[in-house]
Amino acid sequence: MIDLDSRQTIIIAILVLFLGKYMNRKIGFLRRYNIPEPVTGGLVASLFFGLLYLLFNVNLSFSTRYRDILLVVFFTAIGLSTEMKSIIKGGKILLMLTLFAVAYIFIQNYIGVLLAKLFHLNPAIGIVTGSAALQGGHGNIVSWAPILNEKFGINNAMEIGMISATFGLIIGGILGGPVARFLIGKYKLKPDTNVDTEITIGTKHGKNLTIDYNSALKVLLMLAFSIGIGIYLNDFLEYIHFTLPLFATCMLGGVVLTNLVPLIIPKMKCPANSPTLAIVSDLSLGLFLAMAMMSLKFWEIGDESLFILVNIVAQTIAILLFSVFVIFRILGKNFDAAVISAGYIGSAMGATPTAMANMAAVTKEHGPSPVAFAVIPIVGAFIIQVSNAFVINIILMIIK
Repeated sequence: MIDLDSRQTIIIAILVLFLGKYMNRKIGFLRRYNIPEPVTGGLVASLFFGLLYLLFNVNLSFSTRYRDILLVVFFTAIGLSTEMKSIIKGGKILLMLTLFAVAYIFIQNYIGVLLAKLFHLNPAIGIVTGSAALQGGHGNIVSWAPILNEKFGINNAMEIGMISATFGLIIGGILGGPVARFLIGKYKLKPDTNVDTEITIGTKHGKNLTIDYNSALKVLLMLAFSIGIGIYLNDFLEYIHFTLPLFATCMLGGVVLTNLVPLIIPKMKCPANSPTLAIVSDLSLGLFLAMAMMSLKFWEIGDESLFILVNIVAQTIAILLFSVFVIFRILGKNFDAAVISAGYIGSAMGATPTAMANMAAVTKEHGPSPVAFAVIPIVGAFIIQVSNAFVINIILMIIK
């Protein structure tokens, strides 16, 4: 085992991100189907590190310190870029997406439980290959694995869940862009022409934008205050025994600050439409996802490898059908609905950062969608995280 420190990890992550950018620029397929650059570079890097392990028994372990910090910074930036008018504009979309996204948590777990029974395994294993891994991600598995081991005797719940979350992350990052491209092309969809494409997060940054000393200081100040609000809110929620990830509460801190400051100090402009904030957000997301992807270890699949493979295939087919024939249609079959569908695939199969990367890749190619960037983080980071815990508990009570 070779342990790499934080400095070494971030150097490799930057090189991996450059690799993804180079490959997307040179390989038309990756560019045409809007595969996120961190996913491209990170997947190649993880396969390379896997070969090092299989051929030379060299096992690299990366530091997670900067990765976790970048995740918090990214979501805080998303919060600071979310104005109330965007939330109000997406109110109906937010409600509809919430209802169907919560319903899909049941579907995802039903698929996992049903397949576990078909493979003559403990039905509770279907939970760690269902929404616990796919909607919740690796962090959620760390929380649920000890519970499933204690109450249902699943000794390898951690390994099964981690592998399922890993494959979900990859599939969610690969399929979101192509699905959006298919929908945009089939229905000849165009973005809202009233949106300022120069400074929207996830779009190509203009060449004549002003990013100066003062704008950078203001963004850093707002990020620091927002993260502080998020930390205090997280501590309060833990005190009342209600758990949310730190990045989610920090994002909420950003939303509160960016909408509250103009009311208190009308002359002070918040960085909601700042090109500096947009670049901070995109950079944090790119490096975070590169770190997450390059750390994947494909060789850690146990005896349930066939079950995991069949489950992932079934879950992939299900999310594609659900996104194209349900989510896209109920949200209006427009450009925003197509971008949200790409984000939802990333969120339902991987994690909210994957969803954001999917939407960033699509909007860079086809145009901006502020509604999608306002709705998906709220649904993925808040509503799904809370709902997922309730649904899992309900299903576990039924199984028991």
